[in-house]
Formats: sequence, structure tokens, C-alpha cells
Amino acid sequence: MALLALPDRLTLAEADLTLSRLGDELSRQPGATVEVDAGSLRVFDSSALAVLLELRRCLLSQGKSLRVSGWPGRLEELASLYGVRDLLAT
Repeated sequence: MALLALPDRLTLAEADLTLSRLGDELSRQPGATVEVDAGSLRVFDSSALAVLLELRRCLLSQGKSLRVSGWPGRLEELASLYGVRDLLAT
């Protein structure tokens, strides 16, 4: 399983750059599942969820799946609040 990592800061201001960086890395990841480690996130807003959902969409279009690990508690709460936690669980 391939592993990518989110930065320590992921707000609206960093979302496009982060998505671009991780999106470029997605195409180079072998295997059917790509793991994204969210454990480094310290400063974030709902843009972090948007980035994860877009990465998931990109991977699904390649026949791959996304697995998020290292969920900060607040990010997991946001994902549950917005009803997307289950989409990011696989």
C-alpha cells in the first residue's frame, strides 16, 4: 500500500497547492489502495475534507481506493458532521 501524508496546515489557503502536490503523487503510486496519513494535521478547516474527497474521486477514476489514517479527533468529528466519514473509511 502506498502512503502519502497531509501537511501540518491545510486550510482554504493551502488546499489548491496541497491538492496539486498530492494529485501529482497519486499517479505514481502503485497498488490498489493509497493511504493518506492525516496525523500531521494541526491547523485545518473543512478544506482538508474537500482535499481528501477530491483525492478519493481521482483514485476511484483510476480504479483505486483511498484509506485515511492518523485521523485527528477534530477532523474525524468534521467528517462525521458533514456525513462523509464513511466515504473516507475505505
